[in-house]
Amino acid sequence: MDLGAIVQNALRAGVGPDAAVFALAAIGLNVHFGYTGLRNFGQVGFMLVGAYGLGVCVDTLGWSMWVGIPIGLLAAVVLAFALGAPTLRLRMDYFAIVTIASAEILRFVARSTPATDVTGGPFGLPKPRSGGKRPLASEFFALSPFEPGRRYGIGQLQFSGNALWSLLVGWTLVALCTVLVATLVRSPWGRVVKSIREDEDVVRSLGKNVFAFKMQALVLGGMIGALGGIMLALANSSVGANSFQPQVTFFAYTILILGGAATRLGPVVGAFLFQLVFAGSQSLLSQLGAEGHLPALLRGDEAQGALALGLVGVGLMTLMAFRPEGIFGSKQEMVLG
Repeated sequence: MDLGAIVQNALRAGVGPDAAVFALAAIGLNVHFGYTGLRNFGQVGFMLVGAYGLGVCVDTLGWSMWVGIPIGLLAAVVLAFALGAPTLRLRMDYFAIVTIASAEILRFVARSTPATDVTGGPFGLPKPRSGGKRPLASEFFALSPFEPGRRYGIGQLQFSGNALWSLLVGWTLVALCTVLVATLVRSPWGRVVKSIREDEDVVRSLGKNVFAFKMQALVLGGMIGALGGIMLALANSSVGANSFQPQVTFFAYTILILGGAATRLGPVVGAFLFQLVFAGSQSLLSQLGAEGHLPALLRGDEAQGALALGLVGVGLMTLMAFRPEGIFGSKQEMVLG
């Protein structure tokens, strides 16, 4: 068994573009759940509208990436108002149901056959055969100072030029969003939303517009999630509805709980560790299967992927049992009103 290869694969995934995408999704979820107490089970919906907002603008309409990115973020704002306006005044149970259902509705609409001319339907973007009006990430990779065909890194821990550019841009966005959220949380606005998380009736009795603050938090976290979707589309040079299944939201929750809800670095460290453990588990199981150390039932890629998810789930259960506040969190921050 090549333990070195397992470690290298795990490290490559832990710092790769996908980890940055998950970190952005978790930062947005931290604004919703960690700081404001909004039980958003549809964060992937914000990622979807961000990615498709960019993809439709570039691939279907032939517009520039610099137009598509603001439209993707604007789509997240529209979705936040559409979800929040009828539900934020109700109990959070209703909000949770609406968010997870809305994310699934958006996914099914995007992948439906009647939407093929716009979203690519089940094939995604770029649309097959037509090739799109403009390569989805051509402008993005044109900004890269790295050669696409060259490998960069140390030893086996290497990335292609495009992957390295996606990695650097993704983690730069993670750093900027982390600083933004940390600054807002230390402001009077942040103190109000944290008070809403603890007891919104008390905040309302002090004359604060609880609905307005919840909506602001929903918009902010949704836009950060949409930024993660946009980054995913650019890094993969494609957009597909199957990339935005419900489990993505729960991966983001896992990352948030692992690092610590309502903490500055929790989503960042959580994303690194989640991808590290998940990819390391997959690599380990793959080698064990290839060497015949696993039963035949677990030697396929799908079976090993499911087992890796199970191992991550067991790890999360253990964490919740012995340290529910996560690595950086505190028990006080985990108590919601």
